[in-house]
Amino acid sequence: MRPNLTILAYMQTTFWQTTNNNRQLLKDSFMVELVEGTRKLRHVFLFTDLLLCAKLKKQIGGKNQQYDCKWYIPLTELTFQGPEEMEPLTIPQVPDEELDAIKVKISHLRSEIQREKRANKGSKVIDRLRKKLSEQESLLLLTSPSMPLRLFNKNGKSYSFLISSDYERSEWREIIREQQQKCVKTPSLTSMELQILTSSCLKLQTVHSIPLSLNKEEDESSGLYGFLNVIVHSASGLKQSLNLYCTLEVDSFGFFLNKAKTRVYRYTTEPKWNEEFEIELEGSQTLRLLCYEKSYNRTKLNKEDADSTDRIIGKGQILLDPQILQGKDWQRTVIPMNGIEVKLSMKFTSREFSLKRMPSEKPMGVFGVKISTVTKRERSKVPYIVRQCLEEIERRGMEEVGIYRVSGVATDIQALKTAFDTNNKDVSVMMSEMDVNAIAGTLKLYFRELPEPLFTDELYPNFAGGITLTDSVAKESCMLNLLLSLPEPNLVTFLFLLDHLKRVAEKESINKMSLHNLATVFGPTLLRPAEKDSKIPSNPTQPISMGDSWSLEVMAQ
Repeated sequence: MRPNLTILAYMQTTFWQTTNNNRQLLKDSFMVELVEGTRKLRHVFLFTDLLLCAKLKKQIGGKNQQYDCKWYIPLTELTFQGPEEMEPLTIPQVPDEELDAIKVKISHLRSEIQREKRANKGSKVIDRLRKKLSEQESLLLLTSPSMPLRLFNKNGKSYSFLISSDYERSEWREIIREQQQKCVKTPSLTSMELQILTSSCLKLQTVHSIPLSLNKEEDESSGLYGFLNVIVHSASGLKQSLNLYCTLEVDSFGFFLNKAKTRVYRYTTEPKWNEEFEIELEGSQTLRLLCYEKSYNRTKLNKEDADSTDRIIGKGQILLDPQILQGKDWQRTVIPMNGIEVKLSMKFTSREFSLKRMPSEKPMGVFGVKISTVTKRERSKVPYIVRQCLEEIERRGMEEVGIYRVSGVATDIQALKTAFDTNNKDVSVMMSEMDVNAIAGTLKLYFRELPEPLFTDELYPNFAGGITLTDSVAKESCMLNLLLSLPEPNLVTFLFLLDHLKRVAEKESINKMSLHNLATVFGPTLLRPAEKDSKIPSNPTQPISMGDSWSLEVMAQ
């Protein structure tokens, strides 16, 4: 057996000596491939002349790791556009509650590793915990992505990957297209050449851990927790007039989510959005910005991803440095992208300060005023602001992707806040002209600024205790009894809101907001007590896992 291995090693060396001038590794990454409706974890290698998809074999009996090639495509044979009669891709979705359960396990394992380090326990205990952590991170990588990246071989075969964000998908397309301009037709590899190339991937790989976003020591910063206010000012450097808008993505547990979107600035080379967004951060380390050209041709379908005809014309990112963002002042920055420059301002508020529920100094307003005071003054069972916001969202926001998750423009939200506080008679007209995400943001802000949460400070410990009950019948009974013990305005308002959220969740296939997603958004806002009554860490990189976990579970129940 050894002579064969020696021969293979010799051939591998010779192969690379003769081909190294032509073939080099450009990019590699762990990715999720969709195979006959099943998610499969793969390691993808992009070389200067071909794309190779491999599977990491399981280690048996202490043997070295090995890759098994699943398929490869010469870059001259690869295209992103499928045939005209191509069937739409069916993507198996993993329930949000399963994804959140994995994230909770990851958080607990990280905390446990930190505790063991501080206690100076043996390395065996920490190694065992790290192995469990790696397993959970791999599971999250496998189950999270849902954005398709489809590849086609000119011989008719097709392959599908699932990506976590448009930014990442764009990166793969760009580097492949750029290399396709340079490479020449590659002869088909023999089985021996393919085996040698696949074996060489172990030495060539640049990404060694799963997933790469979480590949760091546990004692490093786990990211920021709190709220990031971002003003997208303007863009410069455009060569021609376009219809432009920007989206903002931030990471959480190594995966990026779209959190905000500017309005479309029509036909200009110098768009000036000057729009402010408030983005919730959950262990976030990076802010990404993508600039799109808006397409108004609704009849034209994008054959590459079948979900957007808008073209990315630039993208860039910036690290969220806690040291820089800790000050109270706005931090101005510029993100360069493909010859374009986008000007931003950022200001971070840690959860320690974002949870202060301050009573309003305007007794005749509605924000920061007790819900019982407002309903008594209005002679209604549900505050006017809640009814108006829900009515407008029901009218035109039920199919909005990410409704309640995607941030609205902060200046629009503040304008609506002022209008409701001053009893402006034109508030309904203002709402009809605003982006529906601003209306959803106004409603969330109203609940967040109540002097005490909708579920009251007094009952919060009872809800937190009830959710720990192991008997499902007892838990349900406890939750119901606690709910019925709320003051009447609080209870009626909550049931009114809950009825609306159920209707939103019925449109989940379109708006991507399940009941669990909505519970994640509203749980902490409706349940978390005022700051003086809660144990809040002062470290902006420390998550409030226990309180938020209770809030989410109570809301879900």
